[in-house]
Amino acid sequence: MTSNRLRIILLAVLFVSSTAISSQAASIKRSPADMEAERAALREDFLKLRFGLFLHFNMATYVNREWANGYEDPAFFRPDKLNCGQWAKVASAAGMKYAVLTVKHTGGWCLWDSDHTKHDISSFINYENGKGDIVREFVKAFRARGLKVGFYYCFPGNFSNPGYGSAVPENRPDLHGLPPEAAGDYIGFIKKQLTELLTNYGPIDLLWIDQYSNKYTRARWHEIQTHVKSLQPRCLVIGNNAHNLKDSDVYSCEFPWDSKGMPPEGSTIPAEVCDKISRTWFWNTTDGPKYTKDATEIVKMLRLCNKRNANYLLNVPPDRNGLISGLHLKRMQEVAALVSTNQKQKR
Repeated sequence: MTSNRLRIILLAVLFVSSTAISSQAASIKRSPADMEAERAALREDFLKLRFGLFLHFNMATYVNREWANGYEDPAFFRPDKLNCGQWAKVASAAGMKYAVLTVKHTGGWCLWDSDHTKHDISSFINYENGKGDIVREFVKAFRARGLKVGFYYCFPGNFSNPGYGSAVPENRPDLHGLPPEAAGDYIGFIKKQLTELLTNYGPIDLLWIDQYSNKYTRARWHEIQTHVKSLQPRCLVIGNNAHNLKDSDVYSCEFPWDSKGMPPEGSTIPAEVCDKISRTWFWNTTDGPKYTKDATEIVKMLRLCNKRNANYLLNVPPDRNGLISGLHLKRMQEVAALVSTNQKQKR
């Protein structure tokens, strides 16, 4: 027998053996008790983070809206000085341990180049000629400072509200917050995009889902949760304003909109409270000093949340240049000083 033939036979045996082992491992299902133990460990690790940065930055930043509708001119998107490293520096200085970026909000615009739509960063011709990837820049910058990373992804809903200036143009279909290609198969499309986000950027610590309980996909929410865990078992999944540990890995409260959902005194349920530094989630020219929280108010809220077994996720929106700036930056510098002083006093 020639050496080449022997080598081929040995490789074939190894392949069959490894395939059999892989199939056997795949057939072993984790028990509900094992899965719950994994979730409990995730919650415990999550609560150690205590303070996080919410980053609402997308098409709505450029149109003075909270809800974009998907029919905006993609040329509007032009962050000429975008610097995710600056965001991470601000977060780290303030004692924040994780951040969540709005990778897809109600306009359906995706901050990465998705294989399943052109309603994404490739259409933003005034940002790196449509060749950019803000999701990757965000992940790289925050990991470089040792911070955990999370993605906000909005599920479908009725976001075309004239009161928010986001009415759909006449004779155009309502996109319901997703790219046009999602029409007719919301669940399938969402799964494909979540697969991209959870396979192309390494370990993702947190997936933050808005509108998880909407009327269009609610019945299959647990199916989507299972899909996420199949891709990244160590990814914590939060359903916005979910007040139970079945729909969300931790109890969730959007404050002050859901003021009744604020964890009560003495709460032992693992939770997260999200809040905003000013009046609007996205940077807006109508915002101003009278709407911006004082640093002492922010630190007080952080302490309150932590005492109630909750992390505090504070939204600080980057401006149209792609920077945390102006009064928002000043407030975060003041928060950093207060947090640093408090830490020294505890020593």
